Amino acid sequence: AAALLTIAALPARADRPVTEAERAKLVPAVANQGCSGGKMEWDEDDKEFEVDDARCNDGKKYDLKFNADYTFKRKELDD
Repeated sequence: AAALLTIAALPARADRPVTEAERAKLVPAVANQGCSGGKMEWDEDDKEFEVDDARCNDGKKYDLKFNADYTFKRKELDD
């Protein structure tokens, strides 16, 4: 008889909304990229801030990523 191993899947950590203190630092960081608005969250898995659907100066929406110290990482066009 073969022994069966059951591996329990660990639940993925969910993103959480940013705090007001984090938002106060993210808003100018987003503005430095020529953008505003968007849904701001902390990604626990990647240890980074995400700003989804930020409207930028070119009139398009982007998803922005920032390090935990609010430094810019990347900007991706939101399809």
